[in-house]
Amino acid sequence: MQGVAGQSITGALGPLFLLILFGAVLGYRRWPSAEFWAQMERVIYFVLFPAMLVATLATADVSEVPVARLAVVLLGAISVFALLLWRVRGWLGLDSAAFTSVFQGAIRFNTYVGVAGAAALHGSAGATTAAVAVALMVPVVNVMCVASFVAAGTLGRGSLGKSIAALVKNPLILGCLVGIGLNLSGIGLPGWSEDSVSLMGRAALPLGLVAVGVALRPAALLRFDRGVLATNSVKLALLPALVLALAWLLGLDNVTRDVALLFAALPTATSAYILSRQLGGDAELMAAIITGQTLIAMLTLPLWLQLIG
Repeated sequence: MQGVAGQSITGALGPLFLLILFGAVLGYRRWPSAEFWAQMERVIYFVLFPAMLVATLATADVSEVPVARLAVVLLGAISVFALLLWRVRGWLGLDSAAFTSVFQGAIRFNTYVGVAGAAALHGSAGATTAAVAVALMVPVVNVMCVASFVAAGTLGRGSLGKSIAALVKNPLILGCLVGIGLNLSGIGLPGWSEDSVSLMGRAALPLGLVAVGVALRPAALLRFDRGVLATNSVKLALLPALVLALAWLLGLDNVTRDVALLFAALPTATSAYILSRQLGGDAELMAAIITGQTLIAMLTLPLWLQLIG
């Protein structure tokens, strides 16, 4: 049975990783152009991915998802390691800018890979649980990351105001709120709107995965220090281990447990690089962390899922 489970997980995640590698080839070849992918990322982030969240949350039976226990598992584990990183900041010996990159690398997650992976593993039930996980984690993680820049002292008041405004207007947060509102109100997506929004949402995941690959910077892998080791250890090993322990302790069902573990073991978000540049972080280190984690996760993510398969 373990072999069958391993083949199933590899079969589900393999195509996702191939799309990321395909994107890496396009990025290396700079085809069609860097400007094209910059605009495409904006379309995915501001239009297609929010449409997918709205389509999923507006029509899903969220009552089937143990929201409270899922929140305790994911947000509890993230909070533990967020606090731990601040406690060991002195031992890491990093300047303020570098520490914010390590912090983002440890607690942010690649939403595109997470939702695509959950849908590939468990179909509509996985996609619904993943959408709930996104709704829980995106606001909290974004607030934590902005707070880390404030606490580290890397940005001025003007930048803080812009950061808070961007947080309030975050399209993923707004997409989750709209979808949940339509669901709770009983309105859903009437008429042709459901098919139209769903069609837009379906384009988000394949394009998002290709965009993840385009954003990789292989040259950044040459940078390896204590900060890179610490953030990779937390994100790809320690955080998934704690989430898995909490999931078993709280008795999560198989689908919710798998999605929780999947999101815990994801590489960090490529958007962390943009935030690092805007708020005074170490963008070069952030690029190294994003690229390294994405490539390593192609090995570690299936291993974690096979462990519970």
